[in-house]
Amino acid sequence: MAEKLTGAQKDELMQQVQQQLAVANFQELLSKATHKCYKMCIGKPGSSLSSSEQNCLAMCMDRYTDTYNHVIRVYTSKLQSGMR
Repeated sequence: MAEKLTGAQKDELMQQVQQQLAVANFQELLSKATHKCYKMCIGKPGSSLSSSEQNCLAMCMDRYTDTYNHVIRVYTSKLQSGMR
């Protein structure tokens, strides 16, 4: 870019980058969680999941998303307190 960005443009660009990073991070988490939960919960792949496999997958994914949400809250809080 040959022209200089205004402060508002920089802020908007930074917000867009942060949103894209958040989406990418969540996609990576979902991929890893899916792989790990599948490996942990599915003994023998078949044409359908048993109720215990379904419960195991649901609980495993819930743990991953709860942990992810907690980490994001702490990280966001630290970022905001550092910006003041």
